[in-house]
Amino acid sequence: MAEHLHPIHDRLVQRAERETANGHRGGVVWLTGLSGSGKSTIAAAVERRLFEQGVFVRVLDGDNVRSGLNGNLGFSLEDRRENTRRVAEVAKLFAEAGAIVLCSFVSPTRQLRAAVAEILGDDYFEVFVDTPLEECERRDVKGLYAKARAGEIRDFTGIDSPYETPTAPFLTLPTERLTVSEAAGTLIAALITPLSIQSLSSVPTPR
Repeated sequence: MAEHLHPIHDRLVQRAERETANGHRGGVVWLTGLSGSGKSTIAAAVERRLFEQGVFVRVLDGDNVRSGLNGNLGFSLEDRRENTRRVAEVAKLFAEAGAIVLCSFVSPTRQLRAAVAEILGDDYFEVFVDTPLEECERRDVKGLYAKARAGEIRDFTGIDSPYETPTAPFLTLPTERLTVSEAAGTLIAALITPLSIQSLSSVPTPR
């Protein structure tokens, strides 16, 4: 830390106070998987259902981050690393404020995800959205996979850039066997105890 920076932690509302007021712990749920695997869709469904139960929750995903905070970054490995680092640091601030943060990012390598885990520590919950490449291509409404196979997009994960499957995630969601509602419910149920979500007496009913 630079010598001229002086954190004011002793004058801030403490994290424990925020979490008590919110009725749950802060934490970062990091959804990783191929493009088109369903990460953002599941995150949005979880956010809606938790929000309706009074939970302090926020989604961060590639589209809303790269259109602003990380608008200067591309998709090279170096830029992916910096994109991931910035997101993790922002998510950490949210978690320290007592929020549950749903981060939806490909984050294709174990090294990238290990760097996130190092930043977030005990607040990190890695969720593997397990969807086969063929299914991701079938779902691809933006046509990104077709462009990647045609050479119009370089360094596209799953085509000419590798995706490394998580070895020990907090949770795996096999989306070929789960609807969006089922995946969202499964994730919420898994989070209730570790994040001490007191406002949920049961998993919200799928809408």
